[in-house]
Amino acid sequence: MATYIVGDIQGCFDELKQLLNTVQFNPTQDQLWLAGDLVARGPKSLETLRFVKQLGDSARVVLGNHDLHLLAVSLGIHRVKDKDQTAPIFAAEDKDELLTWLRHQPLMAEHEEFVMSHAGISPQWNLATARANAKEVEQILQSHDWTWLIENMYANQPDLWDNKLEGIERYRYIINAFTRMRFCFADARLDMDCKLPPQEIEGDELVPWFELPSRIRLDKAVIFGHWAALEGHQSDQEIGLDTGCVWGGSLTMLRWEDKQFFTQPALA
Repeated sequence: MATYIVGDIQGCFDELKQLLNTVQFNPTQDQLWLAGDLVARGPKSLETLRFVKQLGDSARVVLGNHDLHLLAVSLGIHRVKDKDQTAPIFAAEDKDELLTWLRHQPLMAEHEEFVMSHAGISPQWNLATARANAKEVEQILQSHDWTWLIENMYANQPDLWDNKLEGIERYRYIINAFTRMRFCFADARLDMDCKLPPQEIEGDELVPWFELPSRIRLDKAVIFGHWAALEGHQSDQEIGLDTGCVWGGSLTMLRWEDKQFFTQPALA
């Protein structure tokens, strides 16, 4: 059995299939972990959702910001944008089934040796706090109150964690940390605006969340996607797998057992 972990697909289904063929993925023996953003600006978001859903227990998925945005579009909070190429999902006969499956996916998935979330783990959280906070929001997202949560999740504040946060402010920080985070300020406040690669940042005001000196270190590696401008990231404790396939880069997959990386250049 092998554990394969792949970065942001964003509807680049043909590249995903090519990677799976390359590694001879066998869903009866292997597991595929997906670091969020299954859908959005690639040409085959519908096919991606259908494929991952039918993998059943052979797939482990975490929600990304584009996946949550898809749920918002389904509620009419936002309209379908042409650049997102998600319109076929809303015309599909199995639309409701796919969207229900999607909102029942977690914000964080845990392996014996690593944790995976779309953007990373807040530098203010230990592993126990991350687990608890993920479950807290997941329970709402999977309940009848999920529409209220989606309707109210869009904002950049609060940007600093405090366990005394309540209600939508608490949930909003949790969602932003798991699905939108890139840079932090020195005091651990989240910056939600900058998408540049770290080497293009002038001064020392902004720091990648995983390099913040005050960050609480976990006893497991953290695997994330979301940050295409990193063009991948690898250290002993953090691995970023988003290499911008949808932007003309490549789709990257990691086989955990031997730490071998596989890449598939964008086909279009």
